[in-house]
Amino acid sequence: MDLSSLSSDFISVLLFVFRIAVPILCTVVACRCFTSMRLGKRREEPVVVLEDMATHKVIPVLYWENSLGRSRSCDVVLQDPTASRAHAVLMRRESGWLITDTNSKAGTFVNGKKVKEKAPVLPGDVIAMGSTALMLKRTSEVAALPPQPPTRRAAPPSGLMATVMLTQILLGLQLCLASGKISAAPLVPLGILMLVEWALYLYSIKILHHVSFELETIAFLLCGIGLAMQAGTNLKNTYTQLAAIVIGVLFFRFMIWFLGDMDRVMRWRVKIGILAVLLFAANLLLARERNGARNWIVLGPVTVQPSEFIKIAFIIVGTSTLDRLQTYKNLTGFIGFSAICMGALFFMRDFGSACIFFVTFLIIAFMRSGSVRTISLACAVAGFGAFLILKIKPYVAQRFDVWRHVWEHPGDAGYQQVRVLSYAASGGLFGVGLGKGCLKSVFASTSDLAFGMLCEEMGLVLAVTVILILAFLALYARSDATRSRSTLYSISACAAGGLLLFQACLNVFGATDVLPMTGVTLPFVSLGGSSMVAVWGLLAFIKASDERTYAARRRRR
Repeated sequence: MDLSSLSSDFISVLLFVFRIAVPILCTVVACRCFTSMRLGKRREEPVVVLEDMATHKVIPVLYWENSLGRSRSCDVVLQDPTASRAHAVLMRRESGWLITDTNSKAGTFVNGKKVKEKAPVLPGDVIAMGSTALMLKRTSEVAALPPQPPTRRAAPPSGLMATVMLTQILLGLQLCLASGKISAAPLVPLGILMLVEWALYLYSIKILHHVSFELETIAFLLCGIGLAMQAGTNLKNTYTQLAAIVIGVLFFRFMIWFLGDMDRVMRWRVKIGILAVLLFAANLLLARERNGARNWIVLGPVTVQPSEFIKIAFIIVGTSTLDRLQTYKNLTGFIGFSAICMGALFFMRDFGSACIFFVTFLIIAFMRSGSVRTISLACAVAGFGAFLILKIKPYVAQRFDVWRHVWEHPGDAGYQQVRVLSYAASGGLFGVGLGKGCLKSVFASTSDLAFGMLCEEMGLVLAVTVILILAFLALYARSDATRSRSTLYSISACAAGGLLLFQACLNVFGATDVLPMTGVTLPFVSLGGSSMVAVWGLLAFIKASDERTYAARRRRR
């Protein structure tokens, strides 16, 4: 349909209104989602209580995994000099409550019987640690617990999804009107994405009876923005990206199921680590070099980047339940696995991924050990390794030579960053419009330079909103850590959130010459099938840490 009959001024005004409305709607969705997640947090009500047999003092047990000992950092602090600093761990599993001794000096006893590995604990049983004796009781047996304030109502997920769909419709209309002719072609991939969104919504809310859908809503919002950006550049790539989103959603649902059983995760932990090492070996043997790095395996018409999926394995291997967390053997195994991963990435010359893996290692290692000395040592070793890389690999040093000097090399080493800075500035607050940018003609514009394209075509306001959404994902994962059922969920959620945020920072700061260019994608937005599937898998770790995720399943039992 020819739009010549309509005033060009009217179309321009309409497109400008759409460009203003999209970041406003995105901000509304993000604010309502994060507010809803904060309101929907599980109240710190005791799951069970422990009664001191000597003083009859009632101690509330708030978490599914609780450290007991003399240390102030324990969840249940024992005022007993004969108890060890980290004496035992009381944890809840599907089979009931268990207690395990964590190499204490005096040992742990249940009803007078010494605990060797793990022992079940039933209401009425007495746990002895040092000279302290505690009886496990149900909360219903104790009437003196203070009342908890009522939980405030969270935002209805259907309303949030409707707002996301409206945002995507406005993005589609921008694409339709951008060329001066109405074409339904750009609407088709966005329409399919909407069907996928609502299918997952109906499955999660209506069939599984989940009460939370905020994380999925945020992910679909970002995917819609990325898909619209791809459609304005290359419609064929849009369908490739759409297929990756569908696979990512299926992988997300699989991960939610897999993480639902902590014992299953621990059983598969070593096997997953071995599989990750084999993937690295296959990558080193079969991968083709692309842009200086050997990180792509070609399987017929499909290219796969194994290091993206190994991010999932890296987090699974690094996590552990609290009773195993406090053993040096467990942490040593993770350090060894991390060294293998970093060595493989070095030989693959994928230094962007190496940085991401290293930061994820720091997050996991600190949450597991709490040792600043361990982290300082790891940073010192990494600094020495970076120095060696700059000496051994001259082309990596070249990136550092041009860093902060891209305007001196606009035609060669600084070509991409110079174009990003120039074209992004031309976009202003609300962009020049989808498909109307100049950066799309630059290599890797929709992947490594995605932030620059967002700034140019959709405006600085929307680009900053996207980064803030990813930052709040990391903050939410951190704030929800103490309320998770297990340290496995707490550590994995914080690691996944930190990984997503750091990867976004590398994409943004590398393209804008704040940091050296590393060639990593912007989560949920950049073109890249392996990356898209991986970020949905990472989102599952944050989802699993939310107590509400598995609440409906437990109610049905």
